[in-house]
Amino acid sequence: MVTELTDGVWWFDLRGVNAYLVEDGEAVTLVDAGIPYDHRRLVGGLDQLGYSPRDLDRVLVTHYDFDHVGGLGRLPRFDGTIYAGAPDAPLIAGDRKPEWRTHKGFSQRVTAPLLSAPADPVEPLDDGDTVGSFTVYHTPGHTTGHVCYVSESLSVAFLGDLVRESGGRLEASPWALSEDTDQVRASIRRLADDAPDFEVAAMGHGVPFRENGSRRLRELADRL
Repeated sequence: MVTELTDGVWWFDLRGVNAYLVEDGEAVTLVDAGIPYDHRRLVGGLDQLGYSPRDLDRVLVTHYDFDHVGGLGRLPRFDGTIYAGAPDAPLIAGDRKPEWRTHKGFSQRVTAPLLSAPADPVEPLDDGDTVGSFTVYHTPGHTTGHVCYVSESLSVAFLGDLVRESGGRLEASPWALSEDTDQVRASIRRLADDAPDFEVAAMGHGVPFRENGSRRLRELADRL
């Protein structure tokens, strides 16, 4: 269930979705939180690494979707901060409901009653912001507020659902799961152009890549 991807970066293989733990300097950082029913798996993974939920300093959320924020409401208050892209942050905090007039928003609206607002504050992030060693890249398309987090010093990129691993290569988020696939493609191209080189490509679904992550992203951008 818990796999080390590189020094200080671990993959939590939950039920069809991924979460990650990062030792970013002295800050213990969780990336995404799975569905509500993954709570025990999440806590078990932390325990396996010698941590409890209260040891977390922050949570980086790639986007608002049931399978990425569901576990937040099950975490006890850890006196840290939850970070998310500005358009998705009020959804995660429970301050706004998803828009139901699109196929993506409708699916989010249906699952919203299964979510609980997190106990810790949610801070909105904009493109170019930094959190610890991570630079924030606004990558809309899968959701309006989708962001990716890239750490040059750790050589890791958390790509959320902008892409997924399929058959040993990266693929773009498909129409059925995205708000706007034109934006998905544009975000992939922009991230491939602007982000520094990184080895580990850690996405929300599929098996993360430990090597040549930025090269794989550029190859996907060239195929689009």
